Formats: sequence, C-alpha cells, structure tokens
Amino acid sequence: MTGDIGLGELLLREWTYFWSYFSLQFGQIAGYYALGMVLGSLISVFGKEKIHGMFAAMRTRKLGVLGLVPASLLGIASPLCMYGTIPIAASFAEQGMEEDWLAAFMMSSILLNPQLLLYSAALGSTAMIIRLVSCFLCGAVAGLCIRIFYKNRRFFSFTSFGKTVNRDTDPNIFLRLLKNIGRNFKATALYFVIGVALSALFQRYVPPDAMAKLFGRGNRGFGLLMAATIGVPLYACGGGTIPLLLGWLQTGMSMGSATAFMITGPATKITNLGAVKIILGMKNFILYIIFTILFALLSGFVVDYIIN
Repeated sequence: MTGDIGLGELLLREWTYFWSYFSLQFGQIAGYYALGMVLGSLISVFGKEKIHGMFAAMRTRKLGVLGLVPASLLGIASPLCMYGTIPIAASFAEQGMEEDWLAAFMMSSILLNPQLLLYSAALGSTAMIIRLVSCFLCGAVAGLCIRIFYKNRRFFSFTSFGKTVNRDTDPNIFLRLLKNIGRNFKATALYFVIGVALSALFQRYVPPDAMAKLFGRGNRGFGLLMAATIGVPLYACGGGTIPLLLGWLQTGMSMGSATAFMITGPATKITNLGAVKIILGMKNFILYIIFTILFALLSGFVVDYIIN
C-alpha cells in the first residue's frame, strides 16, 4: 500500500495520465511527422539530383561572398543525412568548388532539411520560421568564417569518404518512392515515439515552474547554456526532439532556449560528429564545436531579445 492508494491503483493512475498525454501529443504531431516524411522522400527521389546540380553549377559563376546565400539555402533543401552529404561535397571539392560555399552548404545541411522543417511546424509558425532563418544564417556565417580565416588554406579533407550508393534505383517510380518512405519510416519512427514518451514523462514529473525557471526568459544566460548543452545527449533524431520541444515550450521554455537547442542538437548529433571529425581533423573539429555553441547562444539571445 502507498498511503490510502494500492500499488495497482497507483500504477493504473500513472499509466492513465501518461497514455492520455501521449495520445494527445501524438495526435497533435503525427500529421506533421507523416507529411514531413513524405515530403522528405519526394525530394530525395525526385529533387535530390536537381538540388545538387544547382549547387554544382555555382562553380562556374563568379558570385564571391554572395555565393554563401544560395549555398546555405541549397544545403537546407538537400534531403541527405550527413554521411550522404559528405561524399557529395567531396565530389564538389574535386571539381574545384569554393571551400566557403562547401562550408555553408554542409553546415546548413547538418542543421536542417525539408522533412525536419515541416516537422517543426508542429511547434508553431514562429518556431518554424526562426529555425529556418537561424539555420540558414548559421550556414552562411560558417562559410564566411572559412572565407576570412582559411582563405589560402584547406579546411576540409575528404580522402576517407568514397562515392555514395544511390538506393533509389527501382525502375518503377511509385515503388521507388514507397521504398524510400519505408526506409525513412524505419529510420525515424522509433525516435519519434520515444520523443513523445519522454515529453509525456517530463509533463508528468517535472513541474512547469521548474522548466520556466530553468529555460525561461528570467534565467536567460544559464537557460540558454543549458538548452545548448542538453542538445548533445538528447538529440538522436530531429523528429524525436519535436515532441520534447513542444512540451518544453508549453511549460515555460523561452523561444531563445529552443533556438539554441535546435542548433546545437543536430550539429552535435553523435553520428554527425563522427563524420565531421573525419573530414576536419581534431583542430578544425574543435573550432567547429566552438563555433556551433557560440552561434547557438548568440541566436538564442537575439531571439529572446526580439520576442519579449
């Protein structure tokens, strides 16, 4: 017995609360998840080559620093994961692509893709726009840093990566799309469900005022730092973090803290870090981590300053 409530009754009550919140949030987000997954597969099957072709075509144009804008935008539009992006970037580098453009393309590609952008609509239009703008600027600023500080030096080394294997080869277009959606679902569904479950647990056992004190505007500096830091262990899949962010925002997290999390999370995702470490080497890898954290904190401060 626990007080006047039996253990079985207590467990049933906790399960009822958990399932109620889980079902509610799953219903709120599942539509965005499904649409994002289909959009990502559509772009991967039918638009990937065009996007990369547009980026490759930039090599023949003398855009200078202005090339960072389309490079960062095309990185966001690319549906590939980091391990898929690196071999593509390697082929661009072999063709003589500017390294600052490569940096912008790869940085924004790490942070965001069309699928994750649509997922983020579940957080509201403001959060989605902030995520798009901050990730675009992060890519462009990363490229600008390479242009300024590595003008006559190499920043990347792609020798350890070979060419990618195109898995979208089924001659039947419909089956090709279905297979891509299936792979997409297999890679993300578990993380999405885990994210909703964690959000339900946070909602039940972490008091709202604690979230407000930790991540709210009243604790701006430390809250931003904490939000940027927890992105490292918690970020495994973009779809899985949307439920967490939605729950945190509903219980007092500031939009600036959410912005910091949305930048450091994908940038420090374990699989991404492994790939980035290989192509950068230790010194440049450390610079990458420092840049990511500083940009995330600065973005969070700016967002919280604008959104009062």
